[in-house]
Amino acid sequence: MCGIVAYVGRQDAVPVLVEGLRRLEYRGYDSAGIAVVTSRGLAVHKTTGVVEELASTLPKRLKGTPGIAHTRWATHGEPSDVNAHPHTDAEGRVAVVHNGIVENAAELRAKLEAEGVTLVSATDSEVIPHLVAAQLRAGHDLAGAVRAALGQVVGTYGIAVVDAQTPDEIVVARHGSPLVLGIGERELFAASDVTAFVRHTRQVVHLEDGDIAVLSPGGYRITTTRPGGRRDGRTPQPQTVDPEVAEHDIDGHPHFMHKEIFEQPRTVARALLGRLDERFATAHLGGLGLDARETREIARVHFLGCGSAYYAGEAGAQLVESLARIPARAEAASEFRYRNPVIEPDTLYVAVSQSGETADTIAAVQELQRKGGRAIGIVNVVGSTIARECGGGIYLHAGPEVSVASTKAYTAMYVASALLALHLGRVRDLSHADGRRLVEALQALPDQIEEVLAGEARIAELAARLATHQNVMFVGRVRGWPVAREGAQKLKEVSYLHAEAYPAAELKHGPLALIGPDVPTVAVVPDDDVLAKNLSTLAEIRTRHGAVLAVAHRELGADVADDTIVVPRSEPELDPILLGIPLQLLAYHAAVHLGRDLDRPRNLAKSVTVE
Repeated sequence: MCGIVAYVGRQDAVPVLVEGLRRLEYRGYDSAGIAVVTSRGLAVHKTTGVVEELASTLPKRLKGTPGIAHTRWATHGEPSDVNAHPHTDAEGRVAVVHNGIVENAAELRAKLEAEGVTLVSATDSEVIPHLVAAQLRAGHDLAGAVRAALGQVVGTYGIAVVDAQTPDEIVVARHGSPLVLGIGERELFAASDVTAFVRHTRQVVHLEDGDIAVLSPGGYRITTTRPGGRRDGRTPQPQTVDPEVAEHDIDGHPHFMHKEIFEQPRTVARALLGRLDERFATAHLGGLGLDARETREIARVHFLGCGSAYYAGEAGAQLVESLARIPARAEAASEFRYRNPVIEPDTLYVAVSQSGETADTIAAVQELQRKGGRAIGIVNVVGSTIARECGGGIYLHAGPEVSVASTKAYTAMYVASALLALHLGRVRDLSHADGRRLVEALQALPDQIEEVLAGEARIAELAARLATHQNVMFVGRVRGWPVAREGAQKLKEVSYLHAEAYPAAELKHGPLALIGPDVPTVAVVPDDDVLAKNLSTLAEIRTRHGAVLAVAHRELGADVADDTIVVPRSEPELDPILLGIPLQLLAYHAAVHLGRDLDRPRNLAKSVTVE
């Protein structure tokens, strides 16, 4: 979940690396650092804080190539200058940037210290440059030294290594943490995300677990640490990435989160493009890789995801049961493999992830595939690990999501789940009329989202009032329950207010004890077949002097709600999309009112590539 960028070629590496770090900062912003091979040897500069702090302290005469850089989200060792990457060996010859976790770091540290090595940081990553340096002293070239060093490492890594005595070469390696190469004209890039170098080249090669790549201005060579691995001696050809990955500018918005909330009409339109079949009232999803007979043989659907992707999966499971009448459930991917799950051959597993690199979700996919399960992915990033691991899937086409708090990607996940449910339903027993009803509702969503966003000013006023409280309750029933969970998640992530979500009917089974003047409730109240029960729950809250902010299809009376945010109606299956967007704005403006760093909330980072 940290950001790596590396460069070797004809340009001065420093501006390329700093620009790459700025574009990767959403992956980590505890500290940042850079190492460049100069005419005088290896120059390393690093600092606690954001990339701009590093950029402002770099010597103006710092020039050289190759170079590596890193923006950190701390796992081992608190944020500090000494714990920042790159890490070096004792002689300052080798520098390494590392994403991932060295699980046997304590054992390796003890071994190195017994050999007389002095370790200066509290990180697990620092052992790697010392291991590489030892292999260089033993006579290996840089690639061989990295290979031998990684043979001693247990854990996950995406690394880039430079050696002051090998001035035209970078070695990178991947195992469980993403790395992608950028292929330019007599220049090579490597990064944990293609956005770091997309302004320089759109020709990319995605590394796979076990790959080691040697980069030089003359080209690249990829081998593997896997005995007999398919890449041994073979060089994969570059692919051209979609230009949408370059959409990384804030475009006049105060924050990326604000920009991404307001991109949602276009995001939904793009997610639907070419996928709605009006003639047969269904969704065309050629990427699933399932014919009609295989689709009819699906007995269950099981969604796997983490955080917002998990809540989108909960909504997706409800859609599949409602439209396709197939038993469906959602589960936190982080728990899946640890309970030794029973993998059923007639179950379709759906891995949901914005980045396609979420470590817990990747591990869940690999576990179920090891046991013979069938998995598809719902992901945003083309060529990501989950996209490659799964046999098929649905790309979100949401464009880059920079803010840590997911908004447009979450909405696109819901839309993709609706398309999947519609497709499964029409292969089975969903009528043409119901299919047409849903196709028309999906087509209407972008304009309806615009209508919701037009109410931002009033939502901002309500958010400022909500921000005066330390604790907030979110409630919803049936389709409103995943919406409430995602709403609470957003508020927690960016405002740091304590927010909890409960099924509305569960309040009286314990949480109602918390309700009072100091604990307001945000209630998701669609006009559906449980409306009367929802209103009864709100009355119970008001009886106990709890304030209620409702998100509903019509203005609610003062007897059950202090304020109501009214959203347009869609079809019942799609109503949660429109009901959820005001909660994104509510969280955003509460955080603005409290002066939070919207795009870089404390303790969090985008693309969770560690367990």
